[in-house]
This record gives sequence, structure tokens and C-alpha cells, in this order.
Amino acid sequence: EASQPIVEEEETKTFKDLGVTDVLCEACDQLGWTKPTKIQIEAIPLALQGRDIIGLAETGSGKTGAFALPILNALLETPQRLFALVLTPTRELAFQISEQFEALGSSIGVQSAVIVGGIDSMSQSLALAKKPHIIIATPGRLIDHLENTKGFNLRALKYLVMDEADRILNMDFETEVDKILK
Repeated sequence: EASQPIVEEEETKTFKDLGVTDVLCEACDQLGWTKPTKIQIEAIPLALQGRDIIGLAETGSGKTGAFALPILNALLETPQRLFALVLTPTRELAFQISEQFEALGSSIGVQSAVIVGGIDSMSQSLALAKKPHIIIATPGRLIDHLENTKGFNLRALKYLVMDEADRILNMDFETEVDKILK
């Protein structure tokens, strides 16, 4: 089905209006997120219904919150380890996304692991062995762990996010993404 444009923009929406649970609304307040951004208003309700989403918005428009809040909301409903994977093209982005997950999920005990190149592989293997709820990774290093870290796989995952998908789906990462999806 085609998604309908949202017309009721006039009234100010809150995160609660979008269906975000109280404890995560409080986390938004603590971060100073007084009201949801346009991408969040459009994406969060659909994501909470379990729909697949492709979102396009400018830097600084709240895209990370638009996928992190529904993932954390779902994690609260059905807690499990290795719940979501966020693929991102750069180390810097991976750490920024991790900070948002940590900030939003700190009150509910969310554990995440950043898996990127340029950092000791053994410490990452140990982090993966603890089975964090959220993995934020660059494709190349994640493949390295899928191939070389005993007992690590992605079979239990419920959510996959490709941040900056245009960069992840270009030719540079094509073989890695194919392996990860398999």
C-alpha cells in the first residue's frame, strides 16, 4: 500500500501521541527532545506497526531517533539479545548512533556494541560474546566477526537498519551486505 502524506501537521504531536512508551518519552525529555521532528512523526508510527521504512531527511533532522525509538519500544515489549543491527558506512557514524541508543536506552538497561575497523578485534569479540541488544557496525568489520568469531551469528535479529543506505548499498559494500543478509 502506498503511504498517505500526513496532513494533520498543524497540531503539535508528542512522542506519546506517536505511540512511544512512557519510559522512552521520559528519555526523550531528558535529551531535550521536546517534540518529534518531521521524519520522526512520519516514521515512528509505521515502524511501531512493524512496517519496513525508507526514510530520507537532512542531517540533524532526527533520523537516528526515528529508528532507535521504535527499536527500543519493541525491545521493551519482547526483550531479547542480538535484537537489532544498525549498519553504517563509517566509524564516526557508528559511534554517534551508539551514543543515541545509550542515551535513549540507559534507563531500561539497553546494551549495545560498536563493531568497526581500527579498534581491537579481540575486545569486540568479547563485546559480541556478551550478546548485546543492539549492534552498530560497519559492514567490513561485521563480516570479519561473522567469519572469525566463534558462536557469533545474526539469526536472532528482529531489526536491520541501514543508516545512509545510499552509501551502504553502493558498489563499495555490495559483497559485504550480501554476506550479512545471507
